[in-house]
Amino acid sequence: MGSGNSGLLVTEVKRQIKESNVAADLAIIDGSPGIGCPVIASITGVDMVLVVAEPSISGISDMERIIRIGEGFQVKMAVCINKYDTNLKNTERIENFCRERDLPLLGRIPFDSQAVWAINNGLSIIDIECRSGHALRTIFEKTMKILFE
Repeated sequence: MGSGNSGLLVTEVKRQIKESNVAADLAIIDGSPGIGCPVIASITGVDMVLVVAEPSISGISDMERIIRIGEGFQVKMAVCINKYDTNLKNTERIENFCRERDLPLLGRIPFDSQAVWAINNGLSIIDIECRSGHALRTIFEKTMKILFE
């Protein structure tokens, strides 16, 4: 982990999850950014895809491509917007896209300097009191509701 990434690596991790003797109702796969082979391997055989989109031209393009691929796999999908307040015009484009496609938009995570501080100090945004952590908790709750409907 943490070095080289390919679809084969993702497939191997998923295989090991299935073969493990760990009793769990849920496995979360954090796919890599973009739309390469690892992303496609991450989507294959899952129950739900939560697309984390950023309001940039490349972020919107990647989101649209991932959603088209997910539709091909007939998997539940939802979207959240990370750093939504860095480009409100593109955030609106993402929201309109979700509305047009009838995709659940589970929330918007603000850019948060406290999140940067947390990560630089080995913490998660859930470990500290911050705006992005609050947004993420709400998105998690909505994701679980969709996943287990």
